Amino acid sequence: MSETAVVSEPIAAGPVHPTTSRFLSQVKELLPEGGNLSMCLTCGACTAGCPASGLEDMDPRKFLRLLALGLDEEILSTPWVWMCTMCRRCVYACPMGVDIPQLVFYCRQAWPRENRPKGIVGSCDHALNKETNSAMGASSDDFEFVVRDVLEEVRDTQPGQENLEASINRKGAYYFLNQNSREPMTEPDEMVPLWKILNLVGADWTYSTVGWAAENYCMFLADDQAWEAVVRNKAKAVEDLECKVWLNTE
Repeated sequence: MSETAVVSEPIAAGPVHPTTSRFLSQVKELLPEGGNLSMCLTCGACTAGCPASGLEDMDPRKFLRLLALGLDEEILSTPWVWMCTMCRRCVYACPMGVDIPQLVFYCRQAWPRENRPKGIVGSCDHALNKETNSAMGASSDDFEFVVRDVLEEVRDTQPGQENLEASINRKGAYYFLNQNSREPMTEPDEMVPLWKILNLVGADWTYSTVGWAAENYCMFLADDQAWEAVVRNKAKAVEDLECKVWLNTE
């Protein structure tokens, strides 16, 4: 019986141009060591712990491989980049330290602002338009009213909490506390457990009516200028009250 050599034809997988990818070149210029793209072992550790794995038929490993292969069209069109929470779990799991969230961030920046998720855009714009930086557009007066109203109710109705404190604009407090906008606006009772903990341990803390919102959707929007404006406003509020430590609950 004679032996016949079988030669397989290569499978056509479409054009791959990692050396001519405009986006890949930009990423390599911006990230330390070019983002360590060539260090990926395709082990899948990043994907195993990612809460966004499988959404839009994408996961961190697949995203990174598409990027490393220079497939700009796929990378810059997938809505998966807006589903990444930027939690950085993939970075901690990666044995080679590939910074996938940073790559996702730059992909987001490549989207025209008008094409980015309207909810995130709107929340960022609300934060920029209010001195509170609230993504829900809550004003300083709204926040102060809710805090004082909830505090009074707790003192009056909960035994042992008659001396509970939740100060606002108290200059010289050690801790400056931020608060997520949703809690005072839609779930005000959710603020109380943290107040009780801080008071139980004797923490010297205060809220401010300026820059009190903890969230920063401008960061998730990948809008560096807006992100910086929000952070600077909050930092100034901390400095104006002469607080030593800034506690951001986000």
